[in-house]
Amino acid sequence: MIPELGHFCLAMAVALACAQGVVGIAGPTLKDPRALTAAPLLTLLHFTAISLSFLALVWAGVVSDFTVENIADFSSAQTPLLYRITGIWGNHDGSILLWCLILSLCGAAVAVGGKRLPASLRSRVLGVLGLISCGFLLFTLAVSDPFTRIWPPPLNGAGMNPILQDPGLAFHPPVLYTGYVGFSVAFAFAIAALIEGRIDAAWGRWVRPWALISWCFLTGGITLGSWWSYYTLGWGGFWFWDPVENAALLPWLTGTALLHCAIVVEKRESLKAWTVLLAIATFSLSLSGTFLVRSGILNSVHSFAEAPNQGLFILGLLGITICGSLLLFAVRAPILAGSGIYAPISRESALILNNIFLCAIAAVVFTGTLYPPFVNLLFGIQLSVGAPFFNQTVLPLTSPIILAMGVGPLLRWKRADLYPVMQRLWLAAAIAALVFIILTATKHIIAALGLAGGAWVVMAAFTDLAERVRLFRVPFGQSLQRLFTLPRAAIGAAMGHIGFGVSVIGIAAMTLATQKVIVLKPGQSTELGGYTWTLKDIHDAPGPNYQRRVADVVLSDNGHAFLTLHPSRRFFTAQHVITNDAAIHTNGFQDLYAVFASEQDGGAELRLNRHPGAPEIWFGGLIMAMGGFFSLSDRRLRVGAPFRKRVPGGATV
Repeated sequence: MIPELGHFCLAMAVALACAQGVVGIAGPTLKDPRALTAAPLLTLLHFTAISLSFLALVWAGVVSDFTVENIADFSSAQTPLLYRITGIWGNHDGSILLWCLILSLCGAAVAVGGKRLPASLRSRVLGVLGLISCGFLLFTLAVSDPFTRIWPPPLNGAGMNPILQDPGLAFHPPVLYTGYVGFSVAFAFAIAALIEGRIDAAWGRWVRPWALISWCFLTGGITLGSWWSYYTLGWGGFWFWDPVENAALLPWLTGTALLHCAIVVEKRESLKAWTVLLAIATFSLSLSGTFLVRSGILNSVHSFAEAPNQGLFILGLLGITICGSLLLFAVRAPILAGSGIYAPISRESALILNNIFLCAIAAVVFTGTLYPPFVNLLFGIQLSVGAPFFNQTVLPLTSPIILAMGVGPLLRWKRADLYPVMQRLWLAAAIAALVFIILTATKHIIAALGLAGGAWVVMAAFTDLAERVRLFRVPFGQSLQRLFTLPRAAIGAAMGHIGFGVSVIGIAAMTLATQKVIVLKPGQSTELGGYTWTLKDIHDAPGPNYQRRVADVVLSDNGHAFLTLHPSRRFFTAQHVITNDAAIHTNGFQDLYAVFASEQDGGAELRLNRHPGAPEIWFGGLIMAMGGFFSLSDRRLRVGAPFRKRVPGGATV
C-alpha cells in the first residue's frame, strides 16, 4: 500500500509542477496579487508531494519490500540498513527521483527565502523551475517508474552493487546532485530576467548566492567522488579523466565562471550577456551529464546501463531547454548591453581573462569527451581520448588562470596600476620562484611548475588578506580587529583561492608518487619510497554480507617497524563479486597506500604506493567549499538586493 501511495504522490507532483510552471510564468501578466502568491504555494505543495513519494520508496527499501522491482533488483535482506537507504539513489530510477526531490527543494527554498525578491520575478523563477521539474517527473512516470510492482516477488533481492556499499558513495550522489540541480535556480533567474527584460546590478546580487551555494555543493560532490574512487576502487589515483568525471567537471568550470561574472554584474553592471549565457550553459551541461550517464553513449564505471528510450527522453528535455533558452536569449539580446567602462588593467579585465580560460578548458574537455562516441556513432570508428590528451591541453590553459588568481583580487575596479600590485606580491613571487628553482634541480619540471603555481595562489590570497587588515603597517591588535570586521564574502573568496592553490599543490606533488606491483609470500619484503614493505600474513576475516581475505603488510624505516596496513579482498556471496579494499595511512602530507590485488601460489599480489601531497587534493576541495559557505554567511549575500523605497513626494531612496 505504501508504494502505491508513493506512486500517487508522484503523479500528484506532476500536476502541481505543471500548475506551478503555468501560473508562475503567466501570473505576473494577469496583474492579480492572488496569481503572484499562488506560485509559492504550489511550489511548497509540489515539494511536499515529491517528499512523500521519496519517503515511500525509502520505506520500501528499509523493510525490503521485494514486490517493488527497484528494491528487488538493488537491495537484499542481508544488505546493511545504511545501504538499504542509500541504495535508493544507487540505481537509475531512484536517482532520478532524488534529482526531482532536490529540484523541488530548490524551488521551495526560493519560495521561502526569496520573499525580498520582486513578486513578479520570484513568480517567474518558480514557474521556470516548475516546468523543468514537470519534465523530469514525466520522465520518471513514463520510462523510469521506481514503484513498478513484480509478482511473485523473489525470496531475497539481488543486492546492491558491492562497489557502492561505501559511506563515501552514500553521501557523494546527494551532494553532487544538489550542485547539479542547484544551478537550475541560476538558470531560472536568467530566463525570468530575460522574460521581464530586466538584468541589472540588483539581479546580479540576487542570482549570486544561488550560484554560490550550487557551486559549493558541486565542489564538495566532486571532491567526495574523487576521494571515494581513490580509496575504494584501488586504482591509486584521484582523477582519471573518465567521461563521467568530465561530465561533472564541465558545469563546475562554467559555474565558476558564472560566479565571477555575477560579481561583475553586481559591481559594474557589465558582462550581462556573458552572465546569462553562462547560467544557461551551466545548467545545460548539468543536463548533458545526466543524458550521457543514462543513455549508454559513454562507457564508464559510473554509467547506468539503461534502455535507449531513457536517453532519448532526456535528450528531448535537453534539446527543449537549450534551444528554447538560446532563442529567448537571442530575442532579448538588445537589453543585455553592459553599461560599465573599464581599462584593460583592472579587476574586471582579470575576471574576464579568468572566465575566458575557464570556458576554453570546458570546451577542450567537452570536445575530448564527446568526440570519440560521436565519431563511433557517425562512422563506426573506435577512438579513445585519454589522460595524455587532457593533460597536454588543459595544463597550459590552467597556467594563465593561476597567474590571474594571484593578481586579480589586488587590482582595483575600473582602472588599476599593475606595478604597485606586483610590489605587494613580491613575497608570493619569491616563494613561488624558490619552490620552482629547488624542484627544477631535481629535474621534476612539471611538479616544479605545479607546486610553484599552487604556492603563488596561496601566498597571493594571504597577501590580499594582509593588505586588507594592513598587517605590519598598524599594531597587530588593530590588524586583528580589522580582520574580524572584514566582509565575510572577502574572506570566503580568499579561502576559495587558498583551497584551489592547496589542491594544485597536491596534484603537482602526486606526480612524484612512486609505485610498485609485486608478488610477495609471507615473510618476504620489498623496498619502495624509502621504506621496507613486508608481507607478514594472509588470513580470513568476516564481514556483514561478505567474506574477507586480509593481507597484513608491515612497513619499516631503517629496520624499525612503525606501521601495519591491512588491505583486503571482499567476496560478496549474493552477487558473487570480489572487490578490493585499499589500506591507506596518511599523516596529512603523504599517503602510504596498499592494495591486495590477488592471491598467487600462497602469496599476494600487492600494489604498493607512496603518494606525497595526496591529502592536499581533498583538503583543498574542502577549503574551497568551506570558503563558499563562509561567503554565504555574509548578510549582504543572504539578504540580497534591497527594495528601493519611495518616500512622500515621489523621491526614491
